[in-house]
Amino acid sequence: MPLLLTGRGFRQDLENAGALALFVPLEGGSETRLLRRLRAAGYRAQLTTARGLGDPEAYLFQLHGVRPPHLGHQSVGRGAAVGAVQRVMPQLGSLLEGEAPILLWLLEGAVLSKAELASLVALSRREPRFKVVVEMGGARSLRWQPLAELADG
Repeated sequence: MPLLLTGRGFRQDLENAGALALFVPLEGGSETRLLRRLRAAGYRAQLTTARGLGDPEAYLFQLHGVRPPHLGHQSVGRGAAVGAVQRVMPQLGSLLEGEAPILLWLLEGAVLSKAELASLVALSRREPRFKVVVEMGGARSLRWQPLAELADG
């Protein structure tokens, strides 16, 4: 069990690939240890779900617009039938300050399309401080692989 104690191999693979797909046992626990090890190594981490991610670059790095959910029977005179656009700060806004490496840990990554996975890989290649770990589902034992392999395959 030295892998879970140090996390060194996982961190090296993450730094080399930039984005990793993670398959964890369903009873959990191992992913939390890895996240703790990365935070101890100096990573500033954001843990969020992949559901509703939309355009990853805009959602994570840019000021973007969000419309409220349509609740039905609303007046068309109040900002059209779908509601007014609200401006929302980038999800990683506060983590972008400073020089520390940034880690985005996405839960429920199985809902992402191959295009969204490829976009996350491209973001991690473009911004050297930005690293991504996507939990893709369950497995019998803890394993990971470069996210680029899933996005291409």
